Amino acid sequence: MAASEKAKAKAEQMAGAVMEATGRAVGNKRLTAKGRAAKTLGSGRESKESAKDMGRH
Repeated sequence: MAASEKAKAKAEQMAGAVMEATGRAVGNKRLTAKGRAAKTLGSGRESKESAKDMGRH
């Protein structure tokens, strides 16, 4: 289960990076901020899953 959660977190980070880059390219500050937020959320989820894995070993 942790592997699928990590994959979701990576996908969220990638989607955030795309949103952020698109926002910068078109000059849309709101889209840039949404992208940054999604990347941060994905990073947090990935960290949580890594911590859970550390606890299992």
